[in-house]
Amino acid sequence: MDSFPLERPYITITNVIWSFDYDTQQVKVLLIKRADEPFKNFWALPEILLREDESAHEASLRLIKEKIGLSLSDVHAEQLATFTAPDRNPDFRALSLSYMIFLPKYVNLVPGSGAIEAEWFTLEKIKNNYFGLKKGDLFFKTLAENEYVTELDSQKRLAFDHNWILTVACHRIVNKLNYQPTILLTLGSSFTLKTARHVYGIFGQDEPDNSNFLQNNKKIFELVGEVDKKGPGRPAKKFRLLISF
Repeated sequence: MDSFPLERPYITITNVIWSFDYDTQQVKVLLIKRADEPFKNFWALPEILLREDESAHEASLRLIKEKIGLSLSDVHAEQLATFTAPDRNPDFRALSLSYMIFLPKYVNLVPGSGAIEAEWFTLEKIKNNYFGLKKGDLFFKTLAENEYVTELDSQKRLAFDHNWILTVACHRIVNKLNYQPTILLTLGSSFTLKTARHVYGIFGQDEPDNSNFLQNNKKIFELVGEVDKKGPGRPAKKFRLLISF
């Protein structure tokens, strides 16, 4: 079969948007329920089309501003990967440039254009390095290497290849925890070691105590103060993340 050059594919920006809910102590990922075809009524990661006058990085931050109403600095956007499977979009050839976005605060969501619903799903660790996103009865899991979701069941899969994009995102965070834990940007400008350890634990890499945890991460954590506390006992220390980008 002859194959022809692809001149102008659609280019989408797909964001894996991370946040942390201090009230429930849970890592969250934003999903929207699509209002349009293809994959109408399927849950999906938020995405937009790349404009001709912007970079992919700029577009990933524009998505946050337009969909959530937050203006974030460049530090909160991390390029993840490019996804180019020919059948990832059943209607036309579309390439996805994906980014991970780390929101420094947990916000309420309002569905925007193209979305029926917008919800925070809780990240859960499953055995054997699998993860899942859960909200109520819905549960969308990550995939094994080279696995591809083909079933058209909106209760079991995300739209397009977003299960696989989520898989790559989770593996990226796990692999970078010991030298560039950008997921901690979701904790705001400062955090306690207890909270940071809890986030590590969600991704399966908890530490035994604060002293060992700080020793292992002393090159990337900087002491910035103490938590305001009323009552007896010493207040917890606050740290910020030192990351070279």
